[in-house]
Amino acid sequence: MLRPHVASVNRLREWKPYKPLPSHSSEVEGEPDDPELTRVKDLRELAWDESTRAAYGSGLLAYHVFCDSGDIPEKERAPITRQVLDAFIAALAGSHSAGTINNYICGVRAWHLLHGLKWDPSKAETDLLIRGAQKIAPKSSVKEKRDPFTVKYITTLKHHLDLTLPLDAAVYACLTTAFYGTARLGELTVKSLKAFDPERHIKISDVQDVVDRNGLKSKVFHIPVTKVAKKGEDIYWSKQNGDSDPEAAFDNHIIVNSPSPNQHLFAYQHGSSTRPLTKKIFLHKLSQAAKQAGLEPKKGHAIRIGSTLEYLLRGVPLEAMKHKGRWASEAFSRYLTKHAQIIAPYMQAIPENQTPPNVEIPRLIR
Repeated sequence: MLRPHVASVNRLREWKPYKPLPSHSSEVEGEPDDPELTRVKDLRELAWDESTRAAYGSGLLAYHVFCDSGDIPEKERAPITRQVLDAFIAALAGSHSAGTINNYICGVRAWHLLHGLKWDPSKAETDLLIRGAQKIAPKSSVKEKRDPFTVKYITTLKHHLDLTLPLDAAVYACLTTAFYGTARLGELTVKSLKAFDPERHIKISDVQDVVDRNGLKSKVFHIPVTKVAKKGEDIYWSKQNGDSDPEAAFDNHIIVNSPSPNQHLFAYQHGSSTRPLTKKIFLHKLSQAAKQAGLEPKKGHAIRIGSTLEYLLRGVPLEAMKHKGRWASEAFSRYLTKHAQIIAPYMQAIPENQTPPNVEIPRLIR
């Protein structure tokens, strides 16, 4: 069977092309797998994160649905021809965003590479069609800019949480750490109650206090594995003033929940057991608090965007925030919604900050 019924994340691997190259002939149905070729394929598959493979699996499904609807023979689907790829893009244009079309193409290309097939279509010709598709993309396919979290929004939510309760304490500690640490929400939560893996998810033992040479204190959180770094990355924050202080929220969480060193960082007491904090439960709790406060619930990604905006408005240099937030350049500029507010202090007739944000003025020695 060329395309067995499997989860999206497994389609790249399990869905076979009609006629693989001679070096991959072991994939022919009924023939045993060659151990060496299997190791090569395993290594290739590791090039893509699980979430990426799942997204590419969706693109691969869309491709084969298109081929089925057009009665395109199996032998013409891979290696893909320029004519088939152009027809695929044209079929998607007008009903999908350019970004979705590009992801679908990347999925088909990844499928080719994983199974050792050549990918001949030129990038220049493909990009030309995608730019054209962008011009006719439906308005509904364009995501609205996310309304970011703010300090005021966070403190308002706090007033509708009971920080003496285990779940509320964990949620608020996670929220303030994500905000002031400029973290991706998925780095501080787990996908499901059974998904916690101490080798991949952050634990109490991954936290340490750091003091620099000037005596300034920070709390550093090492995330074992992230979306872009298999060896992990660090996020960090320092004590803040007011109700959004992450230090007070974190200390309260430790007192209320007492997670052990190898448990999830934001594990909380639930009856007689301890549960890791899932993304779904975290967002549901915040949504409840927002509705009680008469506020519109926000998306999880808006926490990292709001953090970046908050620090920029305080005068933290753009390059420093790119590093702290671990932003790719394109995403960094795309998500920021208040460019004028960030630059405003430096555009005034009498600037509030006489020193531009990225310039260090040396001290004069008299």
